[in-house]
Amino acid sequence: MVIKTIEAKKVNLELLHPVVVAIGSIHSCETVVVKVETEEGIVGYGEGIGVTFVTGETVDTILSAVGVLKNELIGLDPFAIDHIHNVMDRTLIHNASAKAAIDIALYDIMGKHAKMPLYRLLGGIADQMETDLTVMIGTPEEMTEEALQIVGRGFHHIKIKAGLHPEEDVEAVRRIREAVGPHIHLKIDANQGWSAGDSIRIIQKMAELGVEAVEQPVPAWDIDGLAYIRSKSPIPIMADESCFSPQDAAKLVKKDAVDIINIKLMKCGGLYRALQINTIAETNGVRCMLGCMMESRISISAGAALVASRPNFIYGDLDSFFYFKESPEIRGGFTCNGPRLQLSEEYGLGIKVDF
Repeated sequence: MVIKTIEAKKVNLELLHPVVVAIGSIHSCETVVVKVETEEGIVGYGEGIGVTFVTGETVDTILSAVGVLKNELIGLDPFAIDHIHNVMDRTLIHNASAKAAIDIALYDIMGKHAKMPLYRLLGGIADQMETDLTVMIGTPEEMTEEALQIVGRGFHHIKIKAGLHPEEDVEAVRRIREAVGPHIHLKIDANQGWSAGDSIRIIQKMAELGVEAVEQPVPAWDIDGLAYIRSKSPIPIMADESCFSPQDAAKLVKKDAVDIINIKLMKCGGLYRALQINTIAETNGVRCMLGCMMESRISISAGAALVASRPNFIYGDLDSFFYFKESPEIRGGFTCNGPRLQLSEEYGLGIKVDF
């Protein structure tokens, strides 16, 4: 079996409302859908979506990168995933979202050829996982109302965006905790918005409010700052923007900088690199969360299968599709019952795409 063609196109994803975080905001969204076909006629679909202030990619750069990469991949065995990643990395540095799109499509092909849903291909037995839902930055009153709506929809885990104004962050979490009660799980994501000194002070207050984890409190480059905060923190510290690659994960665990790593397929280049990061983390006693960019059902299905297949993922943060109107061009992969994503039993991703 060899790769015959690789195609890519833009797809518009219509947001229900803007998404605001500490380092930027997203008002509209396009993604790149990749279609890989083998000589035997097996088709796999993948997705690449960059966020300029995180990965440095746009849909146009992803399309260009896929165009460069495909010339090196035509004729290769889609099961030779390690070799394919080495070829992609040798051909083009960075461009993780473009590589993720190809990677996900190849895993879709592998599942279809093996006649297995992706979660089983990855070695899993669980066919569902639970995601959180995110409260975006707003006034404390607005954020509290959003949190109550999330709980009303049956969610047990809430991620709260923070990082613009430390005192307002604490006030928002205090009001949310009072409103939702003691049994809802809360995580805070500062998106690099605090200093190390502010982080220690704020985290102490967050601990009193029953927050379970604090994600990326300081700039991505400040690994020493993360390690210092972790040494003083009564609650687990999670890295996000500090970890794009297996090499980043190795640095974080060597520095004893984190308790949890937030892996995102669009940051690391797809499922294969995500599995490597998880193995590094698990071997060193660090747990993982699987997060997402503003992704459609294609890569959310891939991410959900990964979470279901690996018990070291203690959190799933795969909520982006809740912020979109359903696209008629992309269907399947999973069904949703409140916070629970029930994975498809169809082979591969179980995704249908009008390409």
